[in-house]
Amino acid sequence: MSIDETISPQLPGAVPVPSAWLNFRRLLPEEMPPPRDPEGVAALELAARIRLGAIREQERSREPLLPVPEEVRERYAEMGRPTRLTRAVGLERHLGTPARIYLKREDTLPTGSFKLNSAVAQAYFAAREGVGTLVTETGAGQWGHAVQWAARLYGLRSVVFWSGVSARQKTARRAVLSMLGATVHESPSALTAAGRAVLASGRHAAGTLGTAIGDAVSYASEHPEVRYVSGSNLPHVLIHQSVIGLETSEQLAALGEEPDVLVAAVGGGSNLMGLMAPFLERKRARGAGLRLVGAESAAAPRLTRGTWRYDHADPGRLTPLSKSYTLGLDAELPETHVGGLRQHSGSTAVGVLRSAGWLEAVAYEEREIFETGRLVLRLEGFLPAPESCHALRAAIEEAAAARRPTVIVACVSGHGLLDVEGYLDAFGPGHG
Repeated sequence: MSIDETISPQLPGAVPVPSAWLNFRRLLPEEMPPPRDPEGVAALELAARIRLGAIREQERSREPLLPVPEEVRERYAEMGRPTRLTRAVGLERHLGTPARIYLKREDTLPTGSFKLNSAVAQAYFAAREGVGTLVTETGAGQWGHAVQWAARLYGLRSVVFWSGVSARQKTARRAVLSMLGATVHESPSALTAAGRAVLASGRHAAGTLGTAIGDAVSYASEHPEVRYVSGSNLPHVLIHQSVIGLETSEQLAALGEEPDVLVAAVGGGSNLMGLMAPFLERKRARGAGLRLVGAESAAAPRLTRGTWRYDHADPGRLTPLSKSYTLGLDAELPETHVGGLRQHSGSTAVGVLRSAGWLEAVAYEEREIFETGRLVLRLEGFLPAPESCHALRAAIEEAAAARRPTVIVACVSGHGLLDVEGYLDAFGPGHG
């Protein structure tokens, strides 16, 4: 029996698992500025040496579509792809809006977030290349969780460097990673040369996604048998995440809907580009008739307050220089519960959308987003991750301001069941 037969649509709006990832580069309004070496440093050579061969090939490809290996497609189906596109009727009634709000429910995947879309693909490629151990970084823990889940599918080991403040905050997710068998180190870590340098500097002591990237890259450089896998920012990750928007486009078409506003939270940029890339041709054609909105944390406001320039992703400058909206390596980010958005720089592709005027950006304070999560729980019955609450907040504001029928689509990138500590800190136990 073929995969198409096992997942053939049974209900109106049902669609198949995508058979190819979208290579989004040709759809951007401008060419992506290439990564480059800082003067006197071979960072590009190091990046190539520690990454998977299949990933390098995907990033070099100029084909518009990249086939999803049949085994990966089967894994996608097994883990719940295509994910649901649901109508947020409770929110619509509460707001009294003429807008129709649709939610792309990536939170329903086994690890509770969209991160599995790339983790499964990269673990598959690693197994095919004979790699036994993967190393990576994680901010909120969603990517580390996804990597370990995918690694177990293929008999691999994973080493995860977790931004220290989030690792200490998120005890429930840490317990799950432990039960899955992940090896977790708080970042900055004394285990790597990069981590020791950060610790000695006295800066970024609480840890950031940037320090965790530095730890992971350093670990891979010090262990030649290990391969480094990234969960955001880089083109191959954004390519894998295009399954989100490809499904959404078909689901909307099956319902006879055309989006007016697409909304996603933005940290590194992978769930945003995953949702929006398949709609970029329509954005070019419709202009202001299709609005793209990125919702970020006010604690790390790259798109709203950063500058469009070359920067490193890690404070130790091990990574190549890439152009993005950045707050700069020296930015000391406050301790927040929004670990997935707590990064000084982001994706080049997202930066191109912003620089060209295709992407709007809004930033929210942490209290606002937890209030949004509580509202969504009460009206829609599920608890969103703090990161996802940024997209939901933006969608709610768009719907509240709508004066005519408007189709708003928001990506719910993850659930908040392993982020309850943040909600408790925001409202306190038993808060009604």
